[in-house]
Amino acid sequence: MNKNLWFLAAAQGLFLTHNVVFIAINGLVGLALAPLGWMATLPITGYVVGAALSTGIVAKTQRRFGRQVSFQLGLLVALVSALLCALATIQSNFWMLVCATVLAGYYSANGQLYRFAAAELAAPESREQAVSLVLAGGLIGAVVGPNLAAMTRSLTATAFTGSYLSLVAVAALSMAIMAVVRFPEIASAHKRGDTGRPMGVIMRQPVFIVAAAGAALGYGVMNLLMAATPLAMRVCGMSFDNTALVLEWHVIAMLPTLIDQFTPAGGVDGDGMPDLGAITGLLSKFIKT
Repeated sequence: MNKNLWFLAAAQGLFLTHNVVFIAINGLVGLALAPLGWMATLPITGYVVGAALSTGIVAKTQRRFGRQVSFQLGLLVALVSALLCALATIQSNFWMLVCATVLAGYYSANGQLYRFAAAELAAPESREQAVSLVLAGGLIGAVVGPNLAAMTRSLTATAFTGSYLSLVAVAALSMAIMAVVRFPEIASAHKRGDTGRPMGVIMRQPVFIVAAAGAALGYGVMNLLMAATPLAMRVCGMSFDNTALVLEWHVIAMLPTLIDQFTPAGGVDGDGMPDLGAITGLLSKFIKT
């Protein structure tokens, strides 16, 4: 594996750190600032909607300026949006918080392309392993994100302002890491003489419809669980430290990429059944004793 992949895996970890902190605190901050209780999750919705609205812009930016510039622009947006979130908590401005999370969605749309950029950094025969390695970098976010939110929530007089400010540092660190990644130049479709199929043709394919519906359902369930968990645990009288622990293990549960990367045959034995020994050995590395 070349060093560019390891740097990109670190950037993926910091991307997940940002995501987990947002999920952990946005609903709680929204509950404290929202004029009506049902609006509490709007800052979380704003982040998801912002990412969806930014996909086309990100695609055009990457096509015109390349991976490096687009990823750095996304990180700059992450830094600015975190500052705006912190300011919103200080001023108790709910709508500023919502707008800041929508803006942060641009970073989310960029960060979700790290895994695809990984394939460009590896030889054709190693691309699957490269993608797995970068996704496995998300373990950093699984551990660091919830604990960072818990440790910084009371750093300032206003609850969770310190958590948002910590994301400024996370974005700055990720910018420094991304600056040393060298992405290969990708020939444009025009230069390759490949205009591709019209989007309408692609979207009418049954396989596309099934894939899009499955992704939407899975992403919706994930957001429902992660958005509701901090609020539900708060209502049940549990501490934020407990909430952080639950979110930490939720993200760690996204272990298939780790199993594929670090266990023989992707955690499957010779009969095609789960190799519980390999999977248990992997899990034991991450369980605190």
